Amino acid sequence: MRKKFIGFGLLRLFWNDFKRQRKRIMLTILALSWGAMTIILLLSVGEGIGTQFIRGSRGLGEGIVILNGGQTRIPYQGFPKGRRISLTEEDVALLEERIPEIEFIGAEYDRGGNTIVYGKKTRTQRVNGVYPSFEFMRTHYSQRGGRFIHQLDMDLKRRVAFLGSSMKKQLFGDEEAVGKTILINDIPFVVVGVMIKKLQTSMYGGPDEDRVVIPASTFKTMFGHRYVNRIIYKPADAALARRVERKVYEVLGAKYRFDPKDTQALRLWDVIENEKIFEKILLGMKLFMMIIGVLTLIVGGVGVANIMYIAVRQRTREVGIKMALGAKRRHIMSQFLSEALLIVAAGGLGGLFPALLLISVMRIIPAQGMVWDYFGHPVFTLEIAMVTVIVLSAIGILAGFFPARKASRLNPIESLRYE
Repeated sequence: MRKKFIGFGLLRLFWNDFKRQRKRIMLTILALSWGAMTIILLLSVGEGIGTQFIRGSRGLGEGIVILNGGQTRIPYQGFPKGRRISLTEEDVALLEERIPEIEFIGAEYDRGGNTIVYGKKTRTQRVNGVYPSFEFMRTHYSQRGGRFIHQLDMDLKRRVAFLGSSMKKQLFGDEEAVGKTILINDIPFVVVGVMIKKLQTSMYGGPDEDRVVIPASTFKTMFGHRYVNRIIYKPADAALARRVERKVYEVLGAKYRFDPKDTQALRLWDVIENEKIFEKILLGMKLFMMIIGVLTLIVGGVGVANIMYIAVRQRTREVGIKMALGAKRRHIMSQFLSEALLIVAAGGLGGLFPALLLISVMRIIPAQGMVWDYFGHPVFTLEIAMVTVIVLSAIGILAGFFPARKASRLNPIESLRYE
């Protein structure tokens, strides 16, 4: 009962101050609302960008390393620098045998300028020859009713094709593609699967949605390529990526006679490392956005401090009476601190609801097009709510502490004489 009485007393004092300083308090609450809305929106946009990047980067593949041949820069065992290192399918079996930390591995061929025909529709597009393991590395998820390249397709050199979602649309429109026959350079191939539409912001040689994928063995038979365009592997554990990379240089260095320390002999695109780098960039961006929001809130905090200093001056006699009746310093401080926190809480709630409304409206907009591919929709999370509450609480405490301390240090006798 006593706590309820104290709570009503604080609200009554706050209401009395509000009536005396209505304009100041309203402007301060407005500034705090703007700051709270700013920090929530900025952090939500940053979270949305991060979420969208993760989705886009996983469109290429999660936890994979893309390996290409390079050119030596260090003379080694009598061989001059400048030798070109070209990879073959035999290297896939060699790496798989020598490096047990590799979970999946496969070679990839690709060739541009191929004629793809279905009925009266003709397209010129890139064709890729891949291993079945690419289904688990390159996120080639098939639409319902279809499948990816199987090992039996590889073994029998079958003429089967897996289409990117855009390529399927260009050739078949809304017609079902699985089971139909297309011509690749006048050679018939049966479509066995169609990729689901996915977001892909990282790529090589163009997006997967535009490609036609066939078994690597069929590709090699058709085009007679001696060297693979690249090898892709996935470590069993992302934490082992560096160790696996060193072993790759050692194993292939022994085969092709180049120094394992020659990083130019092979070119590696470590998707895992790229994700870590972007996470640091994203963290910096979030911190920058939070600083902007905090600076905006500080303006409101200064307004709260000014209001509380005025309240202390206006209620000097009241403070003196309370202290004469036995009120302790902590009671006086808690009273003014509570009022400051009430103002900050009002401002925070005033910014929260408009921010959530704007986020909801933005999430209704379809996430399509180049801008949305990179920025996505803002995402409001529990962490953002906690950060906002912590920042607002800190500003409220700081804005109320010094005026409250001043009030608690007033001399009761001088306060009773104050006019």
